[in-house]
This record gives sequence, C-alpha cells and structure tokens, in this order.
Amino acid sequence: MIIGVGIDIVDIERMERALARRPRLVGRLFTGREIAYCTGRSCPAASFAARFAAKEAVRKACSRALTGVVMEWREIEVSLESGRPEIRLAGQTAALAAGAGIAGLEVSLSHSRDHACAVVVAVCDAKSGQ
Repeated sequence: MIIGVGIDIVDIERMERALARRPRLVGRLFTGREIAYCTGRSCPAASFAARFAAKEAVRKACSRALTGVVMEWREIEVSLESGRPEIRLAGQTAALAAGAGIAGLEVSLSHSRDHACAVVVAVCDAKSGQ
C-alpha cells in the first residue's frame, strides 16, 4: 500500500551557482558515492540537481508517516547500482522509516536542459497496513 507520494523540481543552473558559491554544500547534502557519481558526469550540476530533487521528494513522500521528523540529507542516498535509480536510507532515517512501516521507496528521476525532477512513492509493509 502507498503511504505517500513526493515530487520536487530543481533548477539546474541555480544548483550549479549554489554549489560554486558554497563548495562545502556538496559534502553537507550528498554522500561520497553520490559525489563520485555526479562529478564523473558531463554535467555534474544536472546530476546533483536530480539527486537533490529526489531527497526532497523522499522527505515529502515520508512526511505523513514521519510527522515532525527531519530526515538528514546524507542519510538519503540515490544509488544506480542496479542500473536504475534506487533510494537507500541510512542511520537514524532508516530506523525511523522502518519503525513507521515504510518498506520501500520507489523513485523516478528526469531532467531537461534546465530542470531536474524526481517523484518518490513510499510503500508500507503488509504487516503495518498504514
């Protein structure tokens, strides 16, 4: 059963300017694996923007189940290890999500020349029935 849906869109040029203006922002928002992936792309800003949109969408999709909880940026990771984007939660964020019955997060990413967007669907486990 679906617990929540989140969507977010990020202006790629704005992300590029923010990262150039505040270089430490990359390390505060993204995991080492995300940074390695994005910096290896032809347009790193587009990849960073898509990942940031996904993180925002995760927060929105989980907001009903995790009312009042602030999910840490680096505890939400976008991975492409299976060939398609996947969301991986870590640390306190993973524990809180599991405790709330969130069994999975399905994600779709896209970007154009100007914008990156993400949609996330939070799915509960069959036992919690939330």
